[in-house]
Amino acid sequence: QVELVESGGGSVQAGGSLRLSCAASGRIASINIMGWYRQAPGKERELVADLRSGGRLNYADSVKGRFIISRDEAWNTWSLQMNSLKPEETAVYFCYAQITYGLYFDAWGQGTQVTVSS
Repeated sequence: QVELVESGGGSVQAGGSLRLSCAASGRIASINIMGWYRQAPGKERELVADLRSGGRLNYADSVKGRFIISRDEAWNTWSLQMNSLKPEETAVYFCYAQITYGLYFDAWGQGTQVTVSS
């Protein structure tokens, strides 16, 4: 009953920038955590950044100072601005949300490919 849809992936050269967006829809009372994860080939999915209710931000050490997660004007959308991208950051990026609708539950987007060439 909840759908997360990502947009904005693509290909870029090393040092370039991309902006990912995520929009949540469905049975949602509130979104407690808005986040982004990524999974590179042969590796586990890892947290990139998240934004928690109350405004707390978390970033992976590897992206601090280069990536910015933000909540957009619409209450149900958020973005990840990625700057100075590196080839090793080539991965499928997933948006994530912890949602409240009676209970807490997790929702995931389908993933969007980001390819950084050297």
